[in-house]
Amino acid sequence: MEIKALYDIFLQSAGVCTDTRTLKKNQLFFALKGENFDGNRFALQALEKGASYAVAGEDLQADDPRLIKVPDTLEALKALAAYHRRQLRIPVIGLTGTNGKTTTKELIKTALGAAYRVSATEGNLNNEIGVPLTVLKIGTRAQIAIVEMGASHPEDLKPLLAVAQPNLGLITNVGKAHLEGFGGYEGVKHAKGLLYDYLKEHDGVVFANADDPVLQEMLAQRGLEAIGYSKEGVKVKADPFLKMEWEDATLQTQLVGAYNAANVLAALKLAWYFDVPREDALQAIASYVPSNNRSQLVKTQKNTLIVDAYNANPSSMAVALDNLALMKGRKVALLGDMRELGADAAAEHDRIVARLEGMEAYLVGEEFTRAAAGKPYKTFAKSEDLAKYLEEHPLEGCTILLKGSHSIQMDKLIPSL
Repeated sequence: MEIKALYDIFLQSAGVCTDTRTLKKNQLFFALKGENFDGNRFALQALEKGASYAVAGEDLQADDPRLIKVPDTLEALKALAAYHRRQLRIPVIGLTGTNGKTTTKELIKTALGAAYRVSATEGNLNNEIGVPLTVLKIGTRAQIAIVEMGASHPEDLKPLLAVAQPNLGLITNVGKAHLEGFGGYEGVKHAKGLLYDYLKEHDGVVFANADDPVLQEMLAQRGLEAIGYSKEGVKVKADPFLKMEWEDATLQTQLVGAYNAANVLAALKLAWYFDVPREDALQAIASYVPSNNRSQLVKTQKNTLIVDAYNANPSSMAVALDNLALMKGRKVALLGDMRELGADAAAEHDRIVARLEGMEAYLVGEEFTRAAAGKPYKTFAKSEDLAKYLEEHPLEGCTILLKGSHSIQMDKLIPSL
């Protein structure tokens, strides 16, 4: 089927779905395949549940006039999304980076939302499946779109950029994450820099943190000019909530950590670029409350928790610990292993343990257990083991940081705190 014909079917549908468990009547179902799943098995079920059509693999042994068989369903999904993007006549902001992508995306959405109807990536739909789904959700009423793009291998951004086709872009930072997939830090720089390459090739607008020497170096290497934002002239405090003061304005946020200042400044710079009234943008960001275990402050009956347990890498772990050190009273770090660091795993966990000197900490995972051998920290194989220990040895009156890779499930400790 030609892409134009598929697009006409999409326009008549109630949107796209890839999971029969969430399918709504009249949606267009894509039977995606992966290492552990085969959507072809659910194509007919999707039609029975009310899908208008089902896009399935050519190897599906079934006949139904509502079946659209293609060589590769993921490629068809990406092609459909790219075609939809080409019909849009609105600014699309591409966003990537090692740390702070989702928080920055939410802050930009919030700030621009004070004056515009904004369509943005939902949750963490920032991969090869999520980006096409995000683009296909950009409706006719949207005035600006924000597409978050994640990567864990050197060329991951290329197909995402081909779908999102951003005309503005921002890299939050370049840090040490997914080093195993990227093949080292230079691989991370190359992967994130693909956004700069795309924007240069397509005469896009780049926004960049003027205080970040790595980003400034990457821009200089490409001969790119960027609209910069900086903490110069801004007084930044965090105890525990981030507060920013200019000569003529004060912004009290509900974000934990001074490291979020750059994310806020990025959102304000984009709001300024799109002529959002300054007071409206400041008020919108002040009202933003983070969720999904990202820079969240949770008060229990016994403690104050800084829940930043959605993910972790050496860069984000370091700034989270620096922020904890600024807190008043008794401070405790509950840290879980940082995954996907490959050959750098041992050295990076050693650096974090060295950074803990003088701090009270409890560590989870085999890497931290090895790195902390002989050190004054209690270590546990799993978060469940630490949760049980805390039930028997409760912490009270503390400010507690929970940080670790998502698979370590440090958020499971919350009921014990």
